Amino acid sequence: MTAPETTPAADYSQTELIVCAAAKMLRGRNTVFAGVGLPTLAVDLAARTVNPDVELIYESGVSGAHPEAMAEGIADSVVVSGAEAVLSMQGLFGYVLQGGNVDVGFLGAAQIDRHGSLNTSFIGSWDKPTVRLPGSGGAADIMANAGEVFVIMRRHDPAALPAQLDFVTSPSPVAAAADPDGIPPVGYGVSTVITPLGILQRPDRMAELELTHVHPGVSVDEVLAQTGWDLRVAENVSRTQEPTAHEVHLLRDEIDTVRLYLR
Repeated sequence: MTAPETTPAADYSQTELIVCAAAKMLRGRNTVFAGVGLPTLAVDLAARTVNPDVELIYESGVSGAHPEAMAEGIADSVVVSGAEAVLSMQGLFGYVLQGGNVDVGFLGAAQIDRHGSLNTSFIGSWDKPTVRLPGSGGAADIMANAGEVFVIMRRHDPAALPAQLDFVTSPSPVAAAADPDGIPPVGYGVSTVITPLGILQRPDRMAELELTHVHPGVSVDEVLAQTGWDLRVAENVSRTQEPTAHEVHLLRDEIDTVRLYLR
């Protein structure tokens, strides 16, 4: 008899697939700086499944968060209740993040390039952007100082993974090294990218992203066709595990009951 925790889900959405894949990647990580949106779902699910001892950190100054419900923003009161510490933002960024005490920064992005630089500022030209985005927030600091960075994307197409970003909000270590005035970050930069088609990873902090996993029903050729550069492919590409019935139940019935992020 199959255990409920391992029974494949009868049905699941694309969002549930990538969130479950992202949560599994957090196994064994100790401290995670969680961004809003899909990273919130992923860290919450990881804490309920593969990593119950994970320490959650939020940009508003909360360290060691134990939210009683899903956080609907970095300043949501649920991230404060039961937290181990609440600091000023200056204290959090200065002592916790820049002090080297964050294993994983977990971010979303509108665009990402082959080396893991992120755009969260605008789409289009500087003078006449077609879309204005929220901007950096703490992403540039997280990129520079977290041990490594995970990025979760709602899209995988040449516009979201272009050969050249419309704007570099959070530069990768490669971009920083290429700029004579750049300051090399202390962290690895983006190590893992979870998209609707698969998982990309960087084998070295100065290397390009490469395809390491494809999701069920997705081919390597499909991923290559939907990437804006000549994406490298790992020697052995794995297939992502499908969400379990238990994971989907947690996401729908216990975590995002208001369907803020699940769609």
